[in-house]
Parts: sequence; structure tokens; C-alpha cells
Amino acid sequence: MKNYPLFFAGFLFFSATTLALENANPTQAEVDQRVQQMVPFALDQTLETFTRTVHGGVQHLVAKSPDNSRQVKLIQDHLIKIANEFRNGDFSVTERIHGADMPGLAQLKTAKTDDIKIEYEPLPNGGQIHYSTEYPQYVQALHEWLDAQAKEHGNDVIPEHIKHHTTPAE
Repeated sequence: MKNYPLFFAGFLFFSATTLALENANPTQAEVDQRVQQMVPFALDQTLETFTRTVHGGVQHLVAKSPDNSRQVKLIQDHLIKIANEFRNGDFSVTERIHGADMPGLAQLKTAKTDDIKIEYEPLPNGGQIHYSTEYPQYVQALHEWLDAQAKEHGNDVIPEHIKHHTTPAE
């Protein structure tokens, strides 16, 4: 029993570390709750996917029901807004949802206006943002950021969109 205090101290350390890690990595439910407070559309009526490309990646956000014109309009307005913010180096929405230590975010925030090309495109059922750059450090940051987005939001399957991004040329 001489080792009991040492065992107890180790247990407390492990428990505190585990709790800190759990709080540092929000669950998808926590992320969804934060997102729903910040976006105009209904999350349960949308599908979102994050796809890597050679030069960055693509974020798709579409209405589950393509004839739900209200949700489609809300999605498009939201994507236009965040694309404009990202172009100006403002990643505050992402930071509020995912935290300042989100993978790739710190590097993306160092990019100058023309370092990363951010293009919004409307789709009949929503929209997409295409992120691309020729700078390897920003490609890496975009990949880390997209992977973190996919992990925390989930990465829905949108079959009609994946075919657009299967070629290495993108």
C-alpha cells in the first residue's frame, strides 16, 4: 500500500488530462448546436461535405430537399457571406464554432488576400465554396482545416457532387 498515493496521483492526472482533451475536442452534437445558433438554415434539412483537392478543397452545402427553395436561398446567402469573410481573412465564425486551435486555422489566418482563392458557386440545391492555392503551406493548412471540419461536422455523402472532384487536376 506504499504505492497508493502514487497510484491515486496518477489516476487524478489521467482523469484531468482526459477531461481536458474531451473539452478541447467538441462532439459533433456540440458543434451542431453552435452552428445552428450561427447559421440561418436548418441543419437537419441540409447535407454538408468537405472534399480535399490537389490545390485545396471544396465545401458543399445543399438542401436535402432540392425543391425547398427557402432552405436553398438561406444556404446560398450563408455561403456567400462566409466566402466573402474568408476572402478578407476573417475566419471568426470558424473560430467561434471550432475554437482557436482548430487544425490549419492559424496558418490560414496568416494568408494574404491573394494567397488563397475562394470561389463561391451556387448550385440548384444549395452551393459550394472552392478553396485553392499554389502555396504548399496553405494547401496543407486547407487540408487540415477541411479534415477538421469533416470530423467535427460529419461528412455527409452527396453522390452527385463527388464526381466533380475525383480528378487529380483540381
